[in-house]
Amino acid sequence: MRRKDREVTGLENILAILDQCEVMRVGLSVGDQPYIVPMNFAYEVIDGRVSIYFHCASEGKKLDMIAKNSNVCFEADCSHKILKADSDIACAWSAEFQSIMGEGTIAAVTVEPQKIAALDLIMKRYGFQGKPTYKSQRVEATTILKISVASMTGKCKQIG
Repeated sequence: MRRKDREVTGLENILAILDQCEVMRVGLSVGDQPYIVPMNFAYEVIDGRVSIYFHCASEGKKLDMIAKNSNVCFEADCSHKILKADSDIACAWSAEFQSIMGEGTIAAVTVEPQKIAALDLIMKRYGFQGKPTYKSQRVEATTILKISVASMTGKCKQIG
């Protein structure tokens, strides 16, 4: 990272930023065709390894691309604030933010109990309280994607 003064270190600190983010963007690529898609997400950490989960329909461009290349990158950001300067110099303006970026491999979760566990994480992350119930047909029709995170970094710029 070029700006070491903005680097966020430590998994706990990176996850604290991730906890504030509402949407994650997943970057896919096949050949010379890049593609980025915003998605709702949840994550879990088991034995220090981070897994990120998403839900989606069972067909479409992203699944076609994943079938050809399971290597992905991802990004999430939050805590945005434009810092206006009392100057007519454009470079005097700035912004506060927090962000995380990373890379890993993505695959579909196909076993129903694991799909339900991932859906539970996503529901809880977005405010559902209690234990959700799911119709088996809906679980079957829903694709759950899991990124096995290989690396992840955090960056933060906040004034004051």
